[in-house]
Parts: sequence; C-alpha cells; structure tokens
Amino acid sequence: MKFLGVDYGSKRVGVALSDDGGSLAFPHSIMANDLNLLENVAKLCKDEEVSGIVLGESHDLSGKPNKIMGSIEEFAKNLEAELELPVYFQKEFMTTVEARGREGKESNNARKISKSQNQNLKSNSADASAAALILQRYLDKKNN
Repeated sequence: MKFLGVDYGSKRVGVALSDDGGSLAFPHSIMANDLNLLENVAKLCKDEEVSGIVLGESHDLSGKPNKIMGSIEEFAKNLEAELELPVYFQKEFMTTVEARGREGKESNNARKISKSQNQNLKSNSADASAAALILQRYLDKKNN
C-alpha cells in the first residue's frame, strides 16, 4: 500500500511518498497552494497509484488547532470527495523546523551557493522533508 504525505502550508505544500510496501517515506516535491493544488495532488496520486493520504495535523504549543487547521480539514474533505481515497491525520509538531535543521547540516557543506540561494533551497526542500517526517511517523505507528 503506497501513501502520500502532505505538509500543508498557506503558500506551499510539501509532498512525500512512501515505498510500495508502506514502510519508508521519501520527500517528493513542493506544490504551490493555489487553485491547481487539488488537481496536482490528484494527478500525483493517480500516477503513483497511491492508496491513502496522510495530512499533517497542525496544532499550537498548547495542543490546540492552529489557524491553518481549518484549511487543512477543508482540503481533507475535498481530497476524499475528489479522489475517493482514505485521508488520515498525523500530528505534526515542529516537522518543518526539524527538516530545516537536518538540511542545514547538509547545506553548510555547499558553500559555493550564495547565502540567499542556500536559504531559499533550504526552506523549499524543507517542506517536502517535513511531509516525509509526517508520513514516516504515520507509517511507523501503523506498522507497529
């Protein structure tokens, strides 16, 4: 069973895919959060033969839903209606920060890239890496 992981943001949406067995998650891409988002996710799910979608559930430090959680829930309803695939929620706490920290170590080795280019690459690829962290946490929980 192959899963799609989603780190939903107001501007960008990080996307990850699992292996065919649903054991390991891998960063895939970043999509713009625009009018084409649902269509783009649907195409990816069809192309990759995805069986389920895992969305990051966003909460603040006190455990209450963030202001973006309403948009995430609406997106989940649209996905379920459009794709007829199950949508699961996985708590995401600081996944983007964690992803940036992991990538920061790697990007420090790439000194040939200008500082602004390096920061832009880090923030963009961190969204896909955060989606992979969300998806991996879900897979670990599901498989144990």
